[in-house]
Amino acid sequence: MPGTVLLLAASPLGRGRLVDAASVLPVLAAVPPSVLSGADTANVVELADPLEPQAVLTRLRAAAAAPGPLTVYVAGELRLDRRQRLPHLALARTTPATVRYTALPWHWFRDELRLRPAGATTLFLDLHADADTWRALCEPPVPGRPFPLDCGRDAAVYGRVAPPPSRRGVAAPAYMKALATLLRSGRRLPDEELHQRTLARIAPEGVGADLVLAQRGPLPGDPHAAVTAAVRAGRHAEADALAARLEQAAGLAHGTVSEEALHWSEVRADLAMLAGDAARSCRAWMALAGTRLAAGQPADAPAVEAAVDRAHHQWGRVDDPVRVRELGVQLVELRSRVPGRREGAVEHVRRRLRVVQGRGAMPAGRLRTDPPQGATTVP
Repeated sequence: MPGTVLLLAASPLGRGRLVDAASVLPVLAAVPPSVLSGADTANVVELADPLEPQAVLTRLRAAAAAPGPLTVYVAGELRLDRRQRLPHLALARTTPATVRYTALPWHWFRDELRLRPAGATTLFLDLHADADTWRALCEPPVPGRPFPLDCGRDAAVYGRVAPPPSRRGVAAPAYMKALATLLRSGRRLPDEELHQRTLARIAPEGVGADLVLAQRGPLPGDPHAAVTAAVRAGRHAEADALAARLEQAAGLAHGTVSEEALHWSEVRADLAMLAGDAARSCRAWMALAGTRLAAGQPADAPAVEAAVDRAHHQWGRVDDPVRVRELGVQLVELRSRVPGRREGAVEHVRRRLRVVQGRGAMPAGRLRTDPPQGATTVP
């Protein structure tokens, strides 16, 4: 099966940038696609200093939907938004004051990659952090809170985050250049060995100060792999039953509102979507959002916004007028509390409800021309 490779190099243009991320792309482009992906053939998508986060999201979503193995190479710099203090990948137009609107939220990687088969996704990262972001990344881990650069439990992640430069000047993506040089030999080493050899090459440049990233993919027997296998075989009821048992077990072990239990609730909401039951998926996502809000999570927390965005997206796929009205009334109330990042979300629900109440169900639609941010699309 052909692989997919996404090459993403991004950093702000002009003064204040930390790294010349795009300088690595010519070196990576010289590597045969099959070596970049580790598959016999591969499709390569290259993004050099993109301007808009939505454009990157569209490319990332398309890559995540590809059925074969996916390898993502990211070089760039990290900034925190001032409102939520969440890490973002800075893009060409990003400034310290506009991170929330012009940079790519890092949790979008996790959101878009979470439905991929276990073990089919690998990321190589060469990131530089400003002082504020570096302090946040170096904080002691909090139980139940994912690492800020979490890419999902089913993905393998290798690379490094470099601290703020000690002197003025623009750094080079040394890790990614060393990685590309090793790949240009034409031989694709196992990912972990490739990562270790890359670190060895850049050690003289002070790699000891870096935050090293090394997360292996899921091991055989991972329950996510069993759920994925059932879905791929069309056994949707079996997949949901397995996820329900895992959700119950996580609730008993960690608490019903723990991230471990809520993770499996999210899986079941996605399974309903994959089974073609948009109404059940919408209901499940709204329940998840309500649970998080009741647990004290703020309305602009990424997990809350993502749950409501996905509920909204699935509601747009419901055709039955009765269900459209029933779910729409609940969604209006929820959207009033969690408007999300996209303007006009509440009015979009109200407008469709007015049409349904007046003339019957209007065709399934979405807010503007794209799914709400964070919504999942399926190939």
